[in-house]
This record gives sequence, structure tokens and C-alpha cells, in this order.
Amino acid sequence: MNTPDTSNANHVRIVEVGPRDGLQNEKTIIPAATKIALIDRLSACGFPVVEATSFVSPKWVPQLADADDVLPAIARKDGMLYPVLVPNEKGLDRALAAGVREIAVFTAASDAFNQRNINCDIAESLRRIAPVIERAKADGLWVRGYVSTVLGCPYQGEVPLSDVTRVTRELYALGCDEISLGDTIGVGTPRKARAMLEACADDVPMAKLAVHFHDTYGQALANIAACLDAGVRIVDSAVGGLGGCPYAQGASGNVASEDLVYMLHGLGMQTGVDLDAVCDTARWINGELRRAPVSRLAQIPNERRFPKTSAA
Repeated sequence: MNTPDTSNANHVRIVEVGPRDGLQNEKTIIPAATKIALIDRLSACGFPVVEATSFVSPKWVPQLADADDVLPAIARKDGMLYPVLVPNEKGLDRALAAGVREIAVFTAASDAFNQRNINCDIAESLRRIAPVIERAKADGLWVRGYVSTVLGCPYQGEVPLSDVTRVTRELYALGCDEISLGDTIGVGTPRKARAMLEACADDVPMAKLAVHFHDTYGQALANIAACLDAGVRIVDSAVGGLGGCPYAQGASGNVASEDLVYMLHGLGMQTGVDLDAVCDTARWINGELRRAPVSRLAQIPNERRFPKTSAA
């Protein structure tokens, strides 16, 4: 089992979620070959973690119905993690058959969101997750947990901080190696984002926490900067700003990986990611989707970008 190295305080580990979280809501079915090529391109960019696909029922996420074909076909790089999302034990069975080594499980800090998303409340979602984590750990898999709606819910509005910390604490107790805190609808602001992170870090080691911000209100980079100041060193992003949320009307995509890398390198942080390659990949996948990139960096030709930053 690969174990991420979090010993360097000046290093930020970026979890690239474009192939799963970024593509899952696309209306036009994307060929498996394109998904495989995207994952391989992102691996070549230097991302240490690329979330590859999802083993959710094809009925609910038809875009990722080809997970059984995609995962075995990617060109794995030594030392890299390629987690896949699994909702239940049936999904885990499929993932194991496809050669999975890392998985992710998910819930929300809002009962209302869980009811709309997975037709159960928080307590029941955790009961469903528990045997998945137990089996995965018994098989030596690395397990990531996602907590959605940590800064607001499209159905109930404000989400009590106590609910966020409780769910985070329970996922950690169940055995998650890492927990990603997600602002699903992008309503967070820096002060609230930092307070949420610090509250979770009272119960779970900061080195085990990641942040996952959508950019609906243009606050994602500011929120990340605030959380970096608080000590987080794992950040989720999606190439080209891909993504959204079908259960959150108007929610835009994840923070763009290329914009994030540019900011981090400008702060003197190390990522190991090649910014030019990420920008090229953002333009390529948007071309495949027949639209222009939404991220700032992908709209600037590499040769015209100033100041130039290397793969720090």
C-alpha cells in the first residue's frame, strides 16, 4: 500500500480529482479512451494522486459506467495513488476486480444533502460506509473519506460546525487514512474556511485533512490560502476547473489545478507538478469537451505567462 509522505512542511500534495469529480456530471458520454488518456496525462504532470473514476451504480452516474474498463487500462506510475470512489460493498467488489489499490468513500455533514444525494441520513450513510472501510483495510487498501457541504448546504443552508466535526471524527475513527473537507457549493469565505478546518483538526491530525473547494463565488484560492496558513498541506483540485454538483443548482467546478499550482509556486511551496504540462492538459481536455477553458492560466499561452514558475 502506498503511503503519502507528509513530512515536508513546505510541500503541498495536490489531489487531482478531474477524471472523477470533474467529469462525472458531463452530459455527453466521454469515450473511455479519452478518460484513460486524461489520467495518463495527469500522471505525467507530476500529480502524486489522481482520482481515477467511480464505481457508483451506472444508473446514477452513467458518465462513469466504464470504470471497469478505465481503471485496468491506465499507465500506473510507481509511488502514485489512483483512488476510486465506492459507495457500498457492491461497488468495492467491482473495484477490487478491476485492480484497485486505493478507494474513497463519501458522506455529507448535512442530512438534507445526504437524503437528496444517497437517499439516507448521515447516520445511515456511516453505517453503509463502515463495512466498506473495514474490508478495504483488511485487504491493505488506502482509504480516503469525503465530507461534503462543510460550509453550506443547498437544501438546509447553514451547516452547524459541530456536524462537520462529528462526521469528520467518525470517518477517522472508522479507519480513513485521509479526510477531504468539501465546500460542495462554493459558498465559503476564508475566515469560515479556516475556522472549519481548525475545528476539525482538534479531533483529527492536520496531516490527515485535505480541503476541497468549489469556485462558485470566486473564493476557492482565497479559502485555500487561509487553510494553508492554518497548516493544511493536502489540497484537491481539477484540471481546467472541471466539475460541479448535480444536487447543488448553479455550483461551479472545482478550483482549477493550474491556477492552484501557479499560486502555490508563487508562495514558494513545493508541489512537484509541471505547470506548463497541466495548462496543456487543461486545454486538451476542454478541446475534447468542445468548449473553452474556464481557468485563468489555461487561457494564457505558456510562453506569455509571467512570472514563469517551474515545477517547484
